[in-house]
Amino acid sequence: MRFFTYHQEMTSPTWQRPAPGTKRDPGNDEIDVISLGRRVRHLRKSAKLTLDDLGLMVDAAPSQLSMIENGKREPKLSLLHGLSKALGVSIEQLLGAEPPSRRAALEIELERAQRGSLYESLGLPKVRVSSRLSMDALEALVGLQAELERRLNEQIATPEEARRANTALRLQMRERNNYFGEYEAEAAKVLSGVGYAGGPLSQHVIADIANHLGFTLHHVTDLPHSTRSVTDLKNRRIYLTQSSRSEHDPRSVLLQALGHYVLGHQTPTSYGEFLSQRVATNYFAAALLLPEKQTVDFLQRAKAAKSIAVEDIRDAFAVSYETAAHRFTNLATEHLGILTHFQKVHESGIVYKAYENDGVTFPTDHTGAIEGQPICKYWTSREVFDVSDKFSAYNQYTDTPAGTYWCTARTERSSGGEFSLSIGLPYAHAKWFRGRETTERSKSRCPDESCCRRPPAALASAWNGNAWPSARAHSHLLAAMPPGVFPGVDETEVYSFLAAHAPEAGPAS
Repeated sequence: MRFFTYHQEMTSPTWQRPAPGTKRDPGNDEIDVISLGRRVRHLRKSAKLTLDDLGLMVDAAPSQLSMIENGKREPKLSLLHGLSKALGVSIEQLLGAEPPSRRAALEIELERAQRGSLYESLGLPKVRVSSRLSMDALEALVGLQAELERRLNEQIATPEEARRANTALRLQMRERNNYFGEYEAEAAKVLSGVGYAGGPLSQHVIADIANHLGFTLHHVTDLPHSTRSVTDLKNRRIYLTQSSRSEHDPRSVLLQALGHYVLGHQTPTSYGEFLSQRVATNYFAAALLLPEKQTVDFLQRAKAAKSIAVEDIRDAFAVSYETAAHRFTNLATEHLGILTHFQKVHESGIVYKAYENDGVTFPTDHTGAIEGQPICKYWTSREVFDVSDKFSAYNQYTDTPAGTYWCTARTERSSGGEFSLSIGLPYAHAKWFRGRETTERSKSRCPDESCCRRPPAALASAWNGNAWPSARAHSHLLAAMPPGVFPGVDETEVYSFLAAHAPEAGPAS
């Protein structure tokens, strides 16, 4: 496993990102026309043949051979055989992956770069790659391209790219009903390895899991501010904060850190991959805290009694309401045949997290993203903020253009404000849930703007042109995505922390 390790060639601090010039295996069966062309040119010139000479030997026009050498045409198999015979090499050698010389390697790199989308987006003229181009110029152009790609990769994603990546991941979750059997299997294997017998996952059992996987736990007071945990794979240590002010369940933080190791994650190469890994480790941690077999047994008994309730799941496994709600979405469709949706909504009405496979119509932007959009004021996830009883779950039926949904919701307060957490499902599935007898009912016409986004005619008539609010600035909306392979994590701070706490550093660790 190579998680958080360096490539030998790395000369700049880029976590585990491959060094410039390091290529991924394309894994294709097609001919690399650029590499082939440079190889043909190299062999032809080594044999002191002109294009006319070679054309006569293989019965091809010089112009056709020039197109092949410039990587603009793929030769037919019969011509390949002719070229290999005329140049005195085998077909395998002609199609070999290794460039025949340093210059050929640079020419190939430059040609590929100029045909790529990044170079195209710059709107620059293309440099003609020929023997007249000096080695210094080739080195400089290829180096500039590699550095540009490195700097862009370090930024990981623009906010729009992040939204698109999040949307793609949500669609994948919906296609799989938010159930990932491979993560369930890994979690079950880990639990079996420590002899888990049932009940809430205690700190003692979690420490046994870390030990079973070969890690020691270290609680510190100086954890880098941009992290929730730091894993030292060299010394098999996991560092966690001693602070009691963290809003995150310390059990989940540790299990997520272990999840990266168990699931074999490599350093992410895009924001989409980073996000996918984060979702995977969250799922893995939840599958340990609420094991599949025990949780499904619990839910099936509750369904038989027509008394499913998220707060019961929370209490039975000693987790947060949000974790219980998320876990319900993992198992509801796969094991209970219940379609569902989940929302985490800020008191301002903005969606922070959402999932659905029941046809409910969430508001979206042009990228298909739900997060950051205002939810209808008449949905349960908004109505719950005005309920005086904050101890009990609030249940409501909502008629929408997509159908009638029954939803249950609660609110929780954090440093970011008050949030509602709600689970909803189509009317036909409400019969399995406690709270289905509620008389609370609402009607939503969203996305029709006349529903809740446009002020009533009387108010608009009285105040249109006579109001000038001073808006609260949401500075985070203007900020770029945090740079780095792990967005927002200070690389120097993490490495300095690990060096200070490494065993060889002495008692301070």
